[in-house]
Amino acid sequence: MAMQKQYARELMRFIDQSPSVYHVIENAGKKLEAAGFTRLNLSDAFQLKPAGKYFVTANGSALIAWQMSRGKKARGFKLVGSHSDSPCLRIKPHPEVTVQDHYLKLNTEVYGGAILSTWFDRPLSAAGRVVIRTDDPLAPQEMLFSFKGSPLIIPNLAIHMNREVNDGYKIERQKDVLPLLGIINKKFEKDGYLVSLISKQLHVPVSAILDFDLYLYDTQPGSFCGLSDEFFSTGKIDNLGMAYASLDALIAQDAPLDYVKAACIFDNEEVGSETMQGAGSPFLADTLKRITIAQCEAGEQWFELFQQQLSRSFLISADQAHAYHPNYPEKNDITNFPLVNGGPVVKLAASMSYASDGISAGIFKDLCARAGVPCQNFVNRSDIKGGSTIGPITTTNLRIKTVDIGNPILSMHSIRELGGVADQAYITQVFNQYYKE
Repeated sequence: MAMQKQYARELMRFIDQSPSVYHVIENAGKKLEAAGFTRLNLSDAFQLKPAGKYFVTANGSALIAWQMSRGKKARGFKLVGSHSDSPCLRIKPHPEVTVQDHYLKLNTEVYGGAILSTWFDRPLSAAGRVVIRTDDPLAPQEMLFSFKGSPLIIPNLAIHMNREVNDGYKIERQKDVLPLLGIINKKFEKDGYLVSLISKQLHVPVSAILDFDLYLYDTQPGSFCGLSDEFFSTGKIDNLGMAYASLDALIAQDAPLDYVKAACIFDNEEVGSETMQGAGSPFLADTLKRITIAQCEAGEQWFELFQQQLSRSFLISADQAHAYHPNYPEKNDITNFPLVNGGPVVKLAASMSYASDGISAGIFKDLCARAGVPCQNFVNRSDIKGGSTIGPITTTNLRIKTVDIGNPILSMHSIRELGGVADQAYITQVFNQYYKE
């Protein structure tokens, strides 16, 4: 248990230090560089060597890291795909809202499928990136930003004024989830107030701040819970649990193979993936093509080699799964339901909203067996429509054999989710097995 707790402890530390998708990718890049990976720029020519370790980022919120094969030409690609984003609240432009010349609120909108009730009555902050003017209008500077402390909170309405709160009250997104920032006076100038706070903390003139991408987050650190600390509670387990495990394993298994092995972390999965940094973009396909081209001799037909490599490739689409909930057993399929700390989950759907089929599921189950890790299945109840993942999107774009998997968690899309300590260790072990043989 002590060794298993270390995996969850390191994940929670990473999450605590990564309050936005931009911090996630920045910290992932630092972790990779410390392990000997070379940062490449999409705007530069790729100079790749056999067994070399590299990574690139897209729009500051997505990343692909890989190690080249030991030989000149790779047999194919071993990929793990995950995502960096989680449901939350985004701060709108011109967000200042004053009430009775006394309260100051911020205008927000909901990002993804958040459980909004979990955002009430807890200390919050905001983090993301701030865009700064430079001499080149097409190349502004990006600065990571997180408010110090916990300046925000969304207070509930007392039950005496909202008797329906425990009987299915409908939360109004434009009214009920606007966070309180502080108390003001009648002389307060609300226009540009948030930008002025950013300016002071970053020591940047207000006139130089062009825009921002800021999102609310829970400031409470992650923690263990359960009678034997068998659970861990923190935000963004979906899907930083998978992203972190894939990076951890890629770094640990640094002996090159006949395959290019890669960890891919996309953004915007929670809103459909159709962005320049999402799984629906050409980011992965273009990166893999550049890797193949780097393996070709002058005049060699790279496209033919690329198609051969894709036919021998495999993608583990890694996104968290719904665990059997002890209070809602009726929500599960009657024979295919995963339990927390029961091992990683293969996700299947007749609609193919998950990319798994018999072959890809069998491959993953064999990987689990080789790693000495238990494996479970998840299928939705036949009368409940489930979600989807980056798996079907990626395999449609690239025609790579794909399995959809994840760890079983509770409270998915809550501000704080509940994961199993053993499961985080299990999935890291499976990814290590995948990358080493």
